[in-house]
Amino acid sequence: MEFDIFLIFFVTTFVVVFSPGAAAIAVASQGSANGSRRAMFGVGGIAFANVIYFVLSATGIAAIILTSNLLFATIKWVGVGYLVYLGLIAIFSKSGAIKVKTGVARSRNSTLFAQGFVIELANPKALLYFSALLPQFLNTSQSILPQILIMGVTTLILDLCAYSIYAYLGERITRGGIKDWVVKLINRIAGGALLFAAFKMASVNAKN
Repeated sequence: MEFDIFLIFFVTTFVVVFSPGAAAIAVASQGSANGSRRAMFGVGGIAFANVIYFVLSATGIAAIILTSNLLFATIKWVGVGYLVYLGLIAIFSKSGAIKVKTGVARSRNSTLFAQGFVIELANPKALLYFSALLPQFLNTSQSILPQILIMGVTTLILDLCAYSIYAYLGERITRGGIKDWVVKLINRIAGGALLFAAFKMASVNAKN
């Protein structure tokens, strides 16, 4: 894979991965309530979901999903419903999405992994991104598999790095001894961001 093509792919993926979204909010919440080390299970769930989407895109299955209104709609509306659920919890519940208070019950490792996995897998934008991205950087005159492996490993590393940072930031928020009104404000903002993400996801269609 030519270095200049790889560099463009790297920068594009870096910006997308590090941009805060529903998965970032979720893993920051996990880091806050469970510590950054245990939140790595959530990070692993997000990364695993992206690996699945990457493989689907690389093998052409993504194109089938995108042309199937039923499959695409199912993925999209499951994601929308889950984000709305998380957003409402963040705004109206006492704990909220970003649990920056100490003493909250810690989640099991499997629960953290599942939450990260479901949030990312239910996001059709990830499928659209990989489906639209991969063909742009593939040189069909060269061997395809090594190029896909390079981009796949790069994406995985960026996922792990980005969401690990969000998990660490969540933990640091907890250690900062933030006042209750700040906690509530953070949760309201997080809830609003989740609802906005749900709204944007609802507007996504296979033609975008």
